[in-house]
Amino acid sequence: QVQLVESGGGLVQAGGSLRLSCAASGRARSAYLMGWFRQTPGKEREFVARITWSGGNIKYGGSVKDRFTISSDNAKNTVYLQMNSLLLEDTAVYYCAAGDIYGSFDYWGQGTQVTVSS
Repeated sequence: QVQLVESGGGLVQAGGSLRLSCAASGRARSAYLMGWFRQTPGKEREFVARITWSGGNIKYGGSVKDRFTISSDNAKNTVYLQMNSLLLEDTAVYYCAAGDIYGSFDYWGQGTQVTVSS
């Protein structure tokens, strides 16, 4: 069984911050990579960030680099996404995902809505 549960989404003003959490259990806990993606209606899913459970192999999507920080807590089976200096265009449903060493993400959470207002 795979379970990924996101939390921490909400409404925030532009320039503000939010921290998303992804609690992993089951087979997701043994995944090589953990990632965050986002999607808005009518657009393709966009890669945001990825990390290993040991905190390595970090990569960010170009639109969030230098503003977002991904981290993992092995003891708590949780991956975080700290989002700072939020922009209106960061509004999306954010999904947590678990993937393999090749970067193929096969397991997904239900998503959490992030809305940035002006």
